[in-house]
Amino acid sequence: MSSEARPKLWQTWTRIAPGLLPFADAASDELPLGRLLRLSLFQVSVGMATVLMIGTLNRVLIVEMGVGAWLVALLVALPILVAPFRALVGYRSDTHRSVLGWRRVPYIWLGTWLQFGGLAIMPFALILLSGDITNGPWWIGHASAALAFLMVGAGMQTVQTAGLALATDIAPEAARPRVVALMYVMLLAGMVVSAAVFGLLLAEFSQVRLVKVVQGTATATMVLNLIALWKQEPRVRGRRDDATDDTDFRGAWAMLAGAGRVRRFLVGTGLGTAAFSMQDIVLEPYGGEILHLGVGATTALTALMAVGSLAAFGLAARWLSRGADPLRVSGLGVVVGLFAFSAVIFAEPFQSATLFRIGVLAIGFGGGLFAVGTLTAAMALDTDGFKGLALGAWGGVQATCAGLAIAAGGGLRDAVASLAERGLLGEVLTHPATGYAAVYHVELLMLFTTLIAIGPLVRSSRRAPVPSSSKFGLPVLPG
Repeated sequence: MSSEARPKLWQTWTRIAPGLLPFADAASDELPLGRLLRLSLFQVSVGMATVLMIGTLNRVLIVEMGVGAWLVALLVALPILVAPFRALVGYRSDTHRSVLGWRRVPYIWLGTWLQFGGLAIMPFALILLSGDITNGPWWIGHASAALAFLMVGAGMQTVQTAGLALATDIAPEAARPRVVALMYVMLLAGMVVSAAVFGLLLAEFSQVRLVKVVQGTATATMVLNLIALWKQEPRVRGRRDDATDDTDFRGAWAMLAGAGRVRRFLVGTGLGTAAFSMQDIVLEPYGGEILHLGVGATTALTALMAVGSLAAFGLAARWLSRGADPLRVSGLGVVVGLFAFSAVIFAEPFQSATLFRIGVLAIGFGGGLFAVGTLTAAMALDTDGFKGLALGAWGGVQATCAGLAIAAGGGLRDAVASLAERGLLGEVLTHPATGYAAVYHVELLMLFTTLIAIGPLVRSSRRAPVPSSSKFGLPVLPG
């Protein structure tokens, strides 16, 4: 190709690209698309760590390394202990004074090092935990594994809180719905891709291979977050924010939590997140035990739910950029969730795998609408300059409620199933599906309660549509 032709092709591509790129509307003069995509890489690293701890290591520890399931469950749940501190992390990133003029970057970097350190020591801690090395006290393996999981969890929570606050700082208000959708899609992409890569690398399991995979993840985390941070936050030496300078954490939290609207919003966020999360641990067993689906069919449910979430991200971003109230979008997600869990429940008496799959797809779609809507609403809260505190509170409530709901879902299913098997619930309910149905009915109740919580917050009139300089491009599936 001649050198004269290249500029013409490049000029043609630059004219076409804004209409074709899925996140064209997320870009702006202040935040170009390339810089935005680079910033979102911190979500990819969080997705990688999430899959590694909840998915890959969960199975490897129980099956290949023979660690008790109860101990693995406790280790996986440890990061939940850190989630409530996201509000404090957000507040500190609001008020931090750096010699270099940064507020968010030091906390993202601190979280990155915590993730890296936890992942670096994790494989050796797990080998000790499995009992392959017997020298030394028995508790060394337990303590080191707990420390590794806790460090990774603290790093993930810190990186995500400060990263979302940084995205809020540098994204113009009109583009924030698109930015939120992009952040969610990148998190989901990181989870899907890393799950496939981990599965491929550990197809032939050995402890040496496990060490390589986990420490490779640690290195990838450091590299991705370094690229994400590079030249993102403007350096302002001598930065002083009058809105946040003289207010301590207690005062800032009292200011935030004292507003009735914010309290109701956080309660609604927690209830809705718990409602969409409680089924995570019982959905695939329900498909296998009750609807007699094979292992491949139940594994595909995760991908089906991801497709629903992706479609929700794209539609939510389009609606929000055109002026929709984010809490209306969240409410619509809750309504879709009511239909979704009803479909899952009725799939058992009809023995319909198709109805079950429709319900799973709708769970992903409704949960996606709810998540994007609540995060956008959190970014728009009137917080007197404490954006990080508001986003930290939102993230802390979401992570804590999701973790507790997942644990409660498994316990509720087992407890009700035990009662049903012994005939204590009556002859009609002596059925294997009773325990699962109890979980889904509790989720329906929580969804109705969520609507009650967020209903008064929805504005009676829509705000004016936000003008957009370009079309969304691929409107159905963003990315």
